[in-house]
Amino acid sequence: MRPTSREYPTFVTHLECSLTGERYEAGQVHGLSKAGRPLLVRYDLDALGSQLQKEDLAPRDGGFWRYREFLPVTQSQNVVALGEVMTPLVPLSKMGEALGGHADSVIVKDEGRLPTGSFKARGLALAVAMAKELGLSHLAMPTNGNAGAAMAAYASRAGLRTTIFCPEDTPEVNVSEIALQGAEVYRVNGLINDCGKLVGDGKEAAGWFDVSTLKEPYRIEGKKTMGLELAEQLGWALPDVIFYPTGGGTGLIGMWKAFEELEAIGWIGAKRPRMVAVQAEGCAPIVKAFEDGEEHAPLWENAHTAAAGIRVPVAVGDFLILRAVRDSGGFAIAVSDEAIFNAQARVAQEEGLLLCPEGAATFAAYEQALATGQVSPSERAVLFNCATGLKYPMPPVHRTLDRHQPIDYAAFA
Repeated sequence: MRPTSREYPTFVTHLECSLTGERYEAGQVHGLSKAGRPLLVRYDLDALGSQLQKEDLAPRDGGFWRYREFLPVTQSQNVVALGEVMTPLVPLSKMGEALGGHADSVIVKDEGRLPTGSFKARGLALAVAMAKELGLSHLAMPTNGNAGAAMAAYASRAGLRTTIFCPEDTPEVNVSEIALQGAEVYRVNGLINDCGKLVGDGKEAAGWFDVSTLKEPYRIEGKKTMGLELAEQLGWALPDVIFYPTGGGTGLIGMWKAFEELEAIGWIGAKRPRMVAVQAEGCAPIVKAFEDGEEHAPLWENAHTAAAGIRVPVAVGDFLILRAVRDSGGFAIAVSDEAIFNAQARVAQEEGLLLCPEGAATFAAYEQALATGQVSPSERAVLFNCATGLKYPMPPVHRTLDRHQPIDYAAFA
């Protein structure tokens, strides 16, 4: 298949059901497949590989939009951009060495540097761009915070209307961010799956399009760019292991897809990182399914964790997450909220990097996996920090000084 335009080439051939392999025509509005499972975008990788070389990427800017040949947008005017950047790899040098490794043993990919402060910018930028390209005008979704903020921002930029539902205990900063960036946002007395039911139930009457996690094909394509970017940053090699905070799991699925596509065009070899799905003990459906040898994860009852981004009681792409974890030789692991916030504080104080709670969960999981021998300190591990820690509540500070009273400066020594 030849690209549709010299300015913005696309190599999309079709979409297919991730469960049955049934083909669907590209260029049309799609939700889930007839089997009720996510659709995956497929490309003419032979043509892509023959027309794009690794060296072609070097002079490009634009963050994840620089991988345009790997993405489904066909017209440049439908690209919705807010100043995207390539997110940095930050080694936890002191902590890695203290844990028995070396200065580059454990590296954080800090997705908090993206627009709206989280990795949700990747998936929602693509979902919104394709919604614009396909003529949609009103989008709706459930969110624990960051996804809603990203969709509100990109949709407002694209001139699309958004309606967003979030659990009633979503932090105020997230709810206000969503509203200020142009969405109609509602607090709901339930969890994210309850919010998702409202979106699904309202499609016909309200006329909105459901952009819930994996219920449209293009958020995966945006999240896929994490894998493309990571490979490029590491010189077209891959780390030994990736720790990924897993709620809906779009990013883990997307990265696995990216690695398959890169191998198909000859840019990387067959080696894969072990993919580790990190969850909280209070909401660990993927961990339970992995340990039980199941392909699907049942609804997790009474889900609770302060790391709201991974408080997802049921994931429509559960089998895709579990397949990637198992095919890679990886594992799923749950950590306590206490371990999460302990990790967040230590990384901030020892390395100067403020992780979000979900990102801190990956460091807690890394330490736990070291202790059990599931990973070695000599291996290169990449941990995904999915959002800036600045968007989350922090411990209060109570120290004060009265400048009108004598100050004992010796106490500071």
